[in-house]
Amino acid sequence: MKIEESEIVETNDYRVLIYPASRPFTSKESKVIAEKLYDFLGGWAAHGKPLSASFKIEKNQFIIIAVDEEKEMASGCSIDSLNGLMRELDSEFQLGLFDRMKASFVENGEVKTMKLQDFRNALKNGEISHDIEVFDFSKSTYVAFLSDFLLPLRRSWAGIYVD
Repeated sequence: MKIEESEIVETNDYRVLIYPASRPFTSKESKVIAEKLYDFLGGWAAHGKPLSASFKIEKNQFIIIAVDEEKEMASGCSIDSLNGLMRELDSEFQLGLFDRMKASFVENGEVKTMKLQDFRNALKNGEISHDIEVFDFSKSTYVAFLSDFLLPLRRSWAGIYVD
């Protein structure tokens, strides 16, 4: 189910898995992704025990999965099965979900994604404003996702690339 429709409470620190695409989803892709996630998460289990999980498509480009591990811990095998679904989606739509050598940011209200090397060079050369906000895909808890998923450049992981 979607995070907005679930019992996910912002004060609980659920485990979060973030799958960043290299581009926005089309409306057809969003629909298929949501349908497949509903089906998958409805039967997702760890060692035969159901997992309480929800998803959200953020900024029409990032898939966020939240798991309530106070109820049941996600196992390595359950995460592998989720990654299997994500690899299927990635292959079907060419989304770049597993490409970690990219940077996504908001500039002038628009989400942009670049290869990491190009992003670094553009920052150093002044081709990208230092007033941007940068996404951090390393967040592993829902509270961290809510508070620090999108940060001003200087407070983000990419702040090391500016003076």
